[in-house]
Amino acid sequence: MPSKNIVDNQLRKNRRIIVFIAAMSLIPFAIAWYLAKHPDKVSLGTNNGVLIQPPLPTALTDFVGYDEFSAKNIRELQGRWVMINLMPQAVCNPACDDGLVKTRQISLMMGKDIARIRRVLLFPGRDNQDLPKPWQEDARLLKAVASDTLWQSFVRLNLTATEGGLVIMDPLGNLMMHYPPGYDPYKVRNDLSKLLRISQIG
Repeated sequence: MPSKNIVDNQLRKNRRIIVFIAAMSLIPFAIAWYLAKHPDKVSLGTNNGVLIQPPLPTALTDFVGYDEFSAKNIRELQGRWVMINLMPQAVCNPACDDGLVKTRQISLMMGKDIARIRRVLLFPGRDNQDLPKPWQEDARLLKAVASDTLWQSFVRLNLTATEGGLVIMDPLGNLMMHYPPGYDPYKVRNDLSKLLRISQIG
């Protein structure tokens, strides 16, 4: 029959194991709670884009499908990472066209994660937009009219002064990062890869 000391030692060892397991379970929740309360502390470390702080929330109703295809599929913006190309003018000029080419390249570079990403060309409310035919027929590009509130958010961030930039929206609908015109698509791909790797949603 084991001595009392051996039994006591075993009990203490068991308690330490239980406390350790409990701590390992609680620590991730504590970190997640802290980051949720302090979003300014969140950083990708080596991100190439400019963080929007605090992130700007949007609603699905801020995006209205411009054509039949987009109206039918606009809900695909929910729960996914979204690359937003802005088109402030009525005509998609060369900088706008270049931005659309880059987001298509980035989307293809994401490989198996392509299903977690959507692209949208966004413009303020107008009756007619002059889109080159390839973009009209692009089955993976949503075209949408922004609500006045949403567009004014882009104006305040000075993102509508020039075309060809890029805005990233997270799966919860928060505008959280942007890139200036002339950005490197490979650097955006790297940022998105990190975001998708650590993301528990979308």
